[in-house]
Amino acid sequence: MEEDINKLTYSEAVGELEHIVQQMQSNDCSIDNLSKLTARSLQLLKVCKAKLTTTDEELKKILKELDDNK
Repeated sequence: MEEDINKLTYSEAVGELEHIVQQMQSNDCSIDNLSKLTARSLQLLKVCKAKLTTTDEELKKILKELDDNK
């Protein structure tokens, strides 16, 4: 599953994180499963952060080009 994580869209990663939160809040969530869910959450959060950072950099570049064209 890890090799596919970077192929997730931001929305897919957030959706999976929301699902994980629901699982963690469930009375059926065992300590063993909690550890696995926490590890997966960390991976997903890293993907989301990278996508947000990339988008921010792209937007700054576009805005700079617009300012330079004035």
